[in-house]
Amino acid sequence: MDPVASTDPVHPVLEGRLDASAELAGAVRRLIELTTATTAPEEATLAAVRELNAIADTLERHVPDPLPPNTVVHSPAEGLPDLAGRMPFDVVIGRHNPLALPLEVSLEPPKALMRGTFTRAYEGPPGCVHGAMLASAFDVLLAAANVVAGVAGPTARLEIKYRRPTLLNVPCFLEGEVERHDGRSVHTVGRLVQNGRVTVEAVGDFVKLDREQIERMAGRARDMS
Repeated sequence: MDPVASTDPVHPVLEGRLDASAELAGAVRRLIELTTATTAPEEATLAAVRELNAIADTLERHVPDPLPPNTVVHSPAEGLPDLAGRMPFDVVIGRHNPLALPLEVSLEPPKALMRGTFTRAYEGPPGCVHGAMLASAFDVLLAAANVVAGVAGPTARLEIKYRRPTLLNVPCFLEGEVERHDGRSVHTVGRLVQNGRVTVEAVGDFVKLDREQIERMAGRARDMS
């Protein structure tokens, strides 16, 4: 089935600077990758540090206080959202967060899918993806599957089974789907396929919340920050 088209508006903090912000995130993402690989001599390394600190000083002058929320709360009545667009700075799928995993998420009922290739910056065992990165991916993937099913809510339990190593620099395909839900309880499953073989399986239990409950939870988090 084709992905569901999104009509989500641009996140308010990115209005008028969407492409520039994406380019900034891409440049920093490249820098992260190079930081784990470069063998530049000390003088060149320290020169880069000075330049980067100067850039950071420039950007810091444009940080608002208080910080605006990173996420736009979604209502099921609005149809399926562009999750990465609504969470542009999310640490797992945010297109404008250079720490985010190299995965693209799509909602293709009845499933949520992720596709991408992990590189050196995400290495755990030699030549393999770090297990913590994979667990993070599944936490978001299964939550996205809950959005597809209209039963969104926070994670109560996440179980990851590493069947075999997931290799760096090899395309990954992840899929998640709600297996059952009853009242406020949601049970969702997922798997990662690489080179035609399942390398990771995941099972998650979630608590279904309505829009008002999600907004209250987000408000409490902002008040505590």
